[in-house]
Amino acid sequence: MKKYFLHSNGDAKNHGCEAIIRGTANILDLNELNADYISYDSPNELQYGLDKIIKIISCSRDLPKNKSIDYYFTRFIEKFSPDYYSRRVVGCTIRKIENHSIAIALGGDNYCYAQSYKYLAYINKSIKKKGMKSVLWGVSIEPDILKLPDVQNDMQRYDMIFARESITYDALIEAGITKNVFLSPDPAFALETIKLPLPDGFVENNTIGINVSPLIQSYEKGDNITLKNYFSLVQHIIDNTDFQIALIPHVVWSYNNDLETLNEIYQKFNTTGRVVVIGDHNCMELKGFIARCRMFIGARTHATIAAYSSMVPTLVVGYSVKARGIAKDIFGSHENYVIPVQSLQEETDLTNAFIWMQKNEPSIKMHLNSFIPDYKKKVWEAGKAVNQLT
Repeated sequence: MKKYFLHSNGDAKNHGCEAIIRGTANILDLNELNADYISYDSPNELQYGLDKIIKIISCSRDLPKNKSIDYYFTRFIEKFSPDYYSRRVVGCTIRKIENHSIAIALGGDNYCYAQSYKYLAYINKSIKKKGMKSVLWGVSIEPDILKLPDVQNDMQRYDMIFARESITYDALIEAGITKNVFLSPDPAFALETIKLPLPDGFVENNTIGINVSPLIQSYEKGDNITLKNYFSLVQHIIDNTDFQIALIPHVVWSYNNDLETLNEIYQKFNTTGRVVVIGDHNCMELKGFIARCRMFIGARTHATIAAYSSMVPTLVVGYSVKARGIAKDIFGSHENYVIPVQSLQEETDLTNAFIWMQKNEPSIKMHLNSFIPDYKKKVWEAGKAVNQLT
């Protein structure tokens, strides 16, 4: 009997990671299969009820303290044994992998960063040594990273790769990674929606949903230019429309919490009576709020996927290949649909992008209504392909 091993996802306080596992569980019908899910923050998985859809296997990391003797010793050893640090970071995953037949790396954007892809490669090598099948699921990869020989070799080890957008897919093909490579939407497009009662101040279909994250602020090139752009956008909406505004978080880690930035916006505009903050909820409930917005401006990828999949016109404040690639696949181009945070120069850049979306709202809505249902079907086709792997 096949037994699945799902690994390398973040914990559920990042509701995008939660959406990936919930969407994957729906696509692969994990309730009917034998599957385990590795977590390095299992209390967070339990808080949002992921243990009700899949068995959670708790892991811990053996990390040296920064600038300690152990840290410098580890870095020294790594020069001679490149996998030494990876073993300390994800060795627990390898130890828990016994007695499984198919391992699924919940890729996301792990291959967009200079260090995390090394940990994935170490896990992948270990999986293949154990004679298991290895699947890279719903991945985005920065094309420049694919130029690295080590990454190309790592990609060749996977039995199946599912790129979640065409920029990654095309980059894989160009790098010579052509065997069992598929283009399929992010698994979160299969996420279910739960609609809780709306709070006071949230008017269904006449509220603009807004999400911003501390993460994108780290990519900006101007002095607090991202937040200034959001301030200008909210002021424009208040001055020129009758729309309400809902500030919606999607990641609530203590060290990277959307609510901290969103509350700065709320404090500036709360006396207008036009702005409401949505508190923390699970990803299905957050999708329920997003689905009832008229339009959505978001920084977190899976907040925007919740909007796209609910046919809500969406403007993405992005920083990487995943935002451009997903928008390109949906609209044929990412121009006007994604504004890179690195490109923000004037305080009105985001407002001008919103004005374009507002003017084109009817055609965008029409396109989403006609395109998204068939687009979402592709994730189920990907699930069938994985379930046929032997």
